[in-house]
Parts: sequence; structure tokens; C-alpha cells
Amino acid sequence: MKNLFVGNMSFQTSEAELRALFEPFGQITRVHIAMDRETGRARGFAFVEMNNDDEAAKAIAGLDGKEVGGRNLKVNEARPKGEGGGSGRGPGGPRGYGDKGGGGGRGGRNSKFSNEDYRESARQPREPRW
Repeated sequence: MKNLFVGNMSFQTSEAELRALFEPFGQITRVHIAMDRETGRARGFAFVEMNNDDEAAKAIAGLDGKEVGGRNLKVNEARPKGEGGGSGRGPGGPRGYGDKGGGGGRGGRNSKFSNEDYRESARQPREPRW
């Protein structure tokens, strides 16, 4: 079973259209279009799960770069969240909003904006501004 990432989709692409695109290549287990939590609109990418690895490879070869809804699709094998996927920044990107382990936002455990060092050091008196 292979999970495929489908990026650069038109925001109007429906689940049925996505199924129709992938069905000629083999059996589809699941289609998931990523939706924005706040607006409820599509985010422009989806995941398609296919039963057979060979069929998934054929779908990648046949659909990667294909124009659908005025946009060229980007189709490849989905990476697990821990391998740089999930937030779109890739490995080594800045931590922050939405990352696991960062404490959600600034000041997290692995954040470069941490206040831990600041809290432990003695405060130096400030020079007057005038």
C-alpha cells in the first residue's frame, strides 16, 4: 500500500475528480483533500492511497506534471511527518507554529527564541534613556 502526495492542485478540485484521475492507474483505497481549519476551503494538496505499489508508481509517472484545472500537478510518494513533511518547510526549517516538540509557537523547547537562558541569568540594570 502506497500513500501519494498530490500538490499544486486547483482549490476547486473535488474528491471525485481526483478519484477519476487516479482510477485508470489502479485501485484507490482512500482520497484525502487537505482543508483549511479556519476557512473550510481546500489548501491545494491531497493524499491518495493506492493498494498496489506498482500501480502507485505508474500513477506517479503518468500524473506528475499533468495539467489539471490550469495547474501542473506535483505527484510523488508521501513522506511520513517525521521526515520533513507536514509543515512544508522541509528538514532544517525554523521551528514555530504547528511543529511538534516546539511547544506551539515561540518559546518552545527547541525554539531559537527560547526564554530559558534569559530567565536564569541575572538582570543587568538598564541605562536611563535621557
